[in-house]
Amino acid sequence: MHGAAMQDAAIAWSRFGSGARPQDRPPADPRRWLLGQMDRFAPRPAALAQTDTTDQAIVQYKILDDVQRERRKTMPGKNSEAFQTEREKDLNRQGREFYVTSVHARMAAAVESETPFIERLVHFWANHFAISYGRLQTMRFAPVHEFNAIRPHVLGNFRDLLVAASLHPAMQMFLDQAQSIGPNSPFTRRRENRGQPGAGLNENLAREIMELHTLGVRSGYSQQDVTEFARALTGWTVDGFRRMRTLQPMGEGRGYVPELHEPGTRRVMGKAYPDTGPKQALAILDDLAAHPATAKHVATKLAQHFAGDDPPAAMIGRLEMAFASTGGDLPSVYRALVASPEAWVAGPVKFLQPWEWAVASFRALGAPLPAPAVVNGLLDQLGQPTWKPGSPAGWTDKAEAWAAPDALMRRVEAGERIARSAQVEDVPALAEKLFPGGLGAATLAQLRRAESVTQSTALLLASPEMMRR
Repeated sequence: MHGAAMQDAAIAWSRFGSGARPQDRPPADPRRWLLGQMDRFAPRPAALAQTDTTDQAIVQYKILDDVQRERRKTMPGKNSEAFQTEREKDLNRQGREFYVTSVHARMAAAVESETPFIERLVHFWANHFAISYGRLQTMRFAPVHEFNAIRPHVLGNFRDLLVAASLHPAMQMFLDQAQSIGPNSPFTRRRENRGQPGAGLNENLAREIMELHTLGVRSGYSQQDVTEFARALTGWTVDGFRRMRTLQPMGEGRGYVPELHEPGTRRVMGKAYPDTGPKQALAILDDLAAHPATAKHVATKLAQHFAGDDPPAAMIGRLEMAFASTGGDLPSVYRALVASPEAWVAGPVKFLQPWEWAVASFRALGAPLPAPAVVNGLLDQLGQPTWKPGSPAGWTDKAEAWAAPDALMRRVEAGERIARSAQVEDVPALAEKLFPGGLGAATLAQLRRAESVTQSTALLLASPEMMRR
C-alpha cells in the first residue's frame, strides 16, 4: 500500500474505530471497510450474551423494592443504610457485582469487536442519551439501558432510538419520570378529595429530551413548551414501579397508568396534541425527532466526535442534510460521515477519552482482559467510571477535560500497570503495525531505546499516537 492508503487505513482504525489489534491487516479500501461493518454488527455479541435483559432488571428491582417496603413497615422512619436488613445488603451486593461484571462485558465487547466503527457509535449514542446509575436501587438499569435500548437501534431510525432510550426505565428513574403525576389527574383529584396532598409534576425528562436528546439549547423552545411536554409524559412510568391495577405494560420495562396522566390537549412549540393517552407523548417525540434543530444538533455532535472539537461547518451541513432528507435514517448519516473529507485529514484531530484509550490499549496488546474488578478500578482511576457521568449531559467530548497534566499522569501510571501483564515480544514492530505510515520517528526511537520490553510497552501506551486519533 502506498503512503496515502496507509494513512487512511490508520485513520479508519483509530479515528473511526477503537484502534488496531496485532492480527489486523490494513484494509485495502478503508471507507468500504467501515461501511461494511453495518452488515456485520451484532447487537448482542458473545461478550454480552449473558447480560440481563430489561425485564430481568425489573424483576430484581421489584425484589429489592419488596424487601425495602417490608422493612419500612416494621421499622418506620429508619431508612438509612445502618438499618438495612441482611437480605437488603445481599441484594445490594448482587447489584454492585452485576455492575462490575457488566462494565467488564462492555469492555470485552469493544476489545473483541470486529465492527469497531459501530461499537464507537454505540458508545457515542450511550453518551448522548447519558444516564448515571447513582442509587443502588437503580444500579441494574444502567447496563441494560445501553445493551437493550441503544445497541438494537444504533443502525435504525433516530426516532426509534429516541423513544427506546428516553422512555427506558433507566432514563425514567434517572430523571424522576416515574414520580411525575398530572396535577389534575384522576389520581391527584382522589387524593385531594380525601384531604391528602396532591402529587407533583416533574419536568426533568421533558427538559433533557428537548435540551440534550433532540433540539439542543437555544433552539426556539420555551419553558412553557417543557411544561406542556412534561404534562403529556405523565402516565408513562416503569412497569412495576407503581403497584396500580390500571398499569398497562408498554414493553421493555415501560408502563403507562391512565389515572396518572394529565388530561387535556397539549400545545408544544405551536402545535396542538390531542389527549390520546400514551400516544400524546409519542406524537410529540415524533415531531421532536423530525425537527430541523434536531438534525443540526445531532450532526454537530457527530462531527465534533469524529472530526475535531471545532468541526467544520461544511461537514456539519452535510450530516444535517443526510439526517433531514432521510427522516433520521442513521445509516444514511453514517455514510455521509464516512464520505466527509474533513474526517480524513492527516494528523490526529481528537484526544482520546479515558474509555477510548483503555479500549485501544487492550486491543493493541492483544492480551486477555484482566479481572472485572481490575477493569473497573482502571476506569475509576482514569476519571471516567462507566455509566457515571454525573450529569444528563454525559461526558464531554472536548480535549480540555482529559488532557490536563494530572489526568495524563494517571494514564501513564495505568499504562505501566497494563504493560507489566502484557506479553509483547517486539514492541517497535507492533507499533509499526498498529500505526501504518503514522508512527512518529521520535516514538519509534524511544521504543527501541527502552531498557526492557515492559518499559517499551508502557512507552507505547503513553505515546502521542496512542493518546490521539
